[in-house]
Amino acid sequence: MKMMKFGANGPSVSQFGIGAMSFAGIYGDATYAESHAVLNACRDGGVTHIDTSNVYGNGRSEEIIGAWFAETNGARDDMHLATKAGITGQAERRFNNDPAYMSENLDASLARMGVDHVDLFYVHRYDRSYTPEELGGTLKALIDSGKTRAVGLSEIAPSTLRRVASECPVAAVQSEYSLSTRAPELGLAQACAELDAILVAFSPVGRAFLTDAPFSYDRGQSHGFTANNPRFMAPNYAANIAATDRFRALAADMGCPAAGLAIAWLIAQGDHVLPIPGTKNIDHLAELLRGTEMRLNADDLARIESALPVGWAHGDRYSDVQWEGPERYS
Repeated sequence: MKMMKFGANGPSVSQFGIGAMSFAGIYGDATYAESHAVLNACRDGGVTHIDTSNVYGNGRSEEIIGAWFAETNGARDDMHLATKAGITGQAERRFNNDPAYMSENLDASLARMGVDHVDLFYVHRYDRSYTPEELGGTLKALIDSGKTRAVGLSEIAPSTLRRVASECPVAAVQSEYSLSTRAPELGLAQACAELDAILVAFSPVGRAFLTDAPFSYDRGQSHGFTANNPRFMAPNYAANIAATDRFRALAADMGCPAAGLAIAWLIAQGDHVLPIPGTKNIDHLAELLRGTEMRLNADDLARIESALPVGWAHGDRYSDVQWEGPERYS
């Protein structure tokens, strides 16, 4: 497992993390047993980063992780633990970065996971009631409290990152990044490298499009998020399957799972890029982990680019409603 430095003075972590939304998220819940099997396989495979949030299953994901820590000797000490807050789930105020709100939600997350601190605490969505500099002050206070060792941001613009970082060091920025969503290359990846922040790439296999078993159209329509997502709606869905067939064929020719190749491509984008796929299935996890064993050369990267050139995807990555919260910057 390739390791990476988490920030300028941070700990060493695996350049692959497990995204824990799949334990209690938009594609359906997993049982405790299924989730713990994935976590055990991650630990056995050298994965040391867990990434969750207080809103995944209204705390269920954190409870699952907390139960695993309680049942598995030494697991907490082995893991770099991250969670988030800032999405309220309330129609009247969907995003809240009030200092008291953030602190109270972090306390609740710690209680659900049975820990006294996390290693990384993200602002899940930026609340424009505050300036980035004010948010930086809030995050600095959380570090000073000892409840988190470092702080991060999610789905923000490079300009916001820089302004927050002027008041508080930002260890990580979480953003959707994959062969199907390459917007971070238009400034965010560069800003992260400049500020020694890790770019944590969620949905690194394109919400299953970049795997050997992409969601069927009917399955996509059965989940609330993908049912209304432009890439999973007709006629875009069929066009995206046809486009990614080229990638699946390339992966087969290279002798690896498509999901593994998608992970390897992200790792090849820089030592500051950390993919965090989610899964409820240990067989799929094994496919994803294959990507951590690969080292792509220039010819490999050119073949991948030829199969899926930048801008290939049909449809925006979010619907108008799903775009409420993330910052557009290009």
